[in-house]
Amino acid sequence: MSVEEWREKSSRIASHLLSSLLFTQAKTILAYSSFRQEPDLSSLFAEPKQWGLPRVEGKSLVWHRWKAGELLLTGAYGIFEPDANSPILEAEEVDLILVPAVACDRLGYRLGYGGGYYDRLLSSPEWSSKFTIGIVFDFACLPELPVDEWDRRLNGVCTETGLIITK
Repeated sequence: MSVEEWREKSSRIASHLLSSLLFTQAKTILAYSSFRQEPDLSSLFAEPKQWGLPRVEGKSLVWHRWKAGELLLTGAYGIFEPDANSPILEAEEVDLILVPAVACDRLGYRLGYGGGYYDRLLSSPEWSSKFTIGIVFDFACLPELPVDEWDRRLNGVCTETGLIITK
């Protein structure tokens, strides 16, 4: 898609999140740095929330506190990440996780880039109860995806056409 279309659709996704009670009531939200034309949520970072962005450490994601304007470094996969010395966010502090995806289905299953980072995170006891919303463009929100035993179902999916609560 063109840069203009990507920006417009990303803006509409952000608008749906902003009007969601889940978002407005959350104090601490985990998000991501857009990569490979994933929906760009950077307009949300001006909201008065505590934000967390992930760093890849080994086979895990470690979540760091981050504020708009703070330095981001290029990580192992070419994705912008917070500095390793920035403060870490613990699971008990987090209210909402915005999960990037290559595709999602209407049941809440997602297809990622294949590293299993989010599946491992969401399978761990301290993170499994957190409310999760997959973020994709509408063309990547499919009726159904193949599901493996390690796949974790998300609580919702947000596209430029709206927010779907899946469970």
